[in-house]
Amino acid sequence: MSTPPIENIRVLVVDDEMPARQRVVDLLRKDCQVGPIVEAADGEAAVQAIENQKFDLVMLDVQMPELDGIGVIDTIGPDAMPLTVFVTAYDQHAIRAFEANALDYLLKPFSDERFEAAMCRVKSRLDERSARDFSQRIMKMVSSVPAPSDRRWDRLVIKSGGTTRFLRVIDIDWIEAAGVYVNLHVAGKELLYRAALNDLAERLDPKRFIRVHRSAIVNIESIVQLEPLSHGEFDVVLKNGARTRVSRTYRAQLEQRLGQPL
Repeated sequence: MSTPPIENIRVLVVDDEMPARQRVVDLLRKDCQVGPIVEAADGEAAVQAIENQKFDLVMLDVQMPELDGIGVIDTIGPDAMPLTVFVTAYDQHAIRAFEANALDYLLKPFSDERFEAAMCRVKSRLDERSARDFSQRIMKMVSSVPAPSDRRWDRLVIKSGGTTRFLRVIDIDWIEAAGVYVNLHVAGKELLYRAALNDLAERLDPKRFIRVHRSAIVNIESIVQLEPLSHGEFDVVLKNGARTRVSRTYRAQLEQRLGQPL
């Protein structure tokens, strides 16, 4: 899914010389992607405008009386500034401009072509921000919806003989029903855990664990091979040599998980 191109770019033009501001404004108005344009004749007015309105871009003169362009950025804070293109008649300010994280630097008098090149850079950066913001919004929407995976367990608390053990779920080879308990088969050993197999199945990661029988769940990573039996059933052979059965009822689930027929 792609994001639409940036439209209605909100611009603040800051310059203490009215003809210079007008030149920038005239060029901006020729751009169909530019929306509202606000003008400021000095640094103080620029700070006030940025604090009170939302801008995508600031075309900022460096050399201004009292509060200059660098001072505007220092007052607002580099992280809070919109994208900034410096516009000035003094090329000695170029280094200071880029030290202040300006996106581009227009030296007066500049051509229409040079201005368009600066705007291309601006739009490219805004597109990047838009795509990033779009992704963040989607992720926020997704994360705000409770999902079954939010309830997945990665540890089981095993209590036995007066001790409490934390067992990593991924270390379990397979799980066998045992009434109101289950037997956890781990590295050739059995650990008794109080839980119904159906309830435990809902808390395990379905990408790793698959129900193969009404009384058995298997860690797919532990499967070595499947041996066919009669009537469409299989024996599951695990790394540690243990075996369990894939019943016809659960065969389709295993095929779906593997993405191929058995």
